[in-house]
Amino acid sequence: MTQPSLSPGDADALLFDLGRVVLDLDFNRTLAFWAGQAGCEPASLRERFLRDELYQRHEKGEISDEAFFAGLRCSLGIELSDTQFVEGWNAIFVGEMPDINQLLARAAKRLPLYAFSNTNAPHVAYFSGQYTEVLGHFREIFVSSSIGLRKPDAEAYDHVVRAIGVPAERIVFFDDLAENVRGARECGLKAVLVNSPDDVARALEALGI
Repeated sequence: MTQPSLSPGDADALLFDLGRVVLDLDFNRTLAFWAGQAGCEPASLRERFLRDELYQRHEKGEISDEAFFAGLRCSLGIELSDTQFVEGWNAIFVGEMPDINQLLARAAKRLPLYAFSNTNAPHVAYFSGQYTEVLGHFREIFVSSSIGLRKPDAEAYDHVVRAIGVPAERIVFFDDLAENVRGARECGLKAVLVNSPDDVARALEALGI
């Protein structure tokens, strides 16, 4: 996927995904925790874990954490408490992506920054308290479980663009998933596919930031 052509003055706002753009994630840590608690192998859980309708409804805030974890007990075939599920669920967070705090701090001096993440209530509660410094660069953080909409659906981008209050074509969006980048571009945003913080750094440089 080619990156958009960016020049100084092309943006009135910057919009960032969180996972693997701002915050480093490793789902293997979640699987290892659950497997350790359940006395099984992580590989067996990986084979059974699906980002299915239940997963997506949880991310849109349509079902409770308790209902989601009840579904996981069935699909994964393990008997863990809700507390154990939450602890493993939040083990996915590794830390900040390298250099991202400095990049955001620099960008925030020039343009308003926003974030938009497909995520769920337990993750929001965890990262909101754990990563206050780096997340403090954002004027607002839009999360799917609060707005009831997920990337890459057009309604999700339209909602966020309206909330930001500038035209879609004046927003540069950063995401690590190609499907989310395509969805954003179809809604008029300038979207950058992020494979590493270097992609963010190059885009900011092209924007004159």
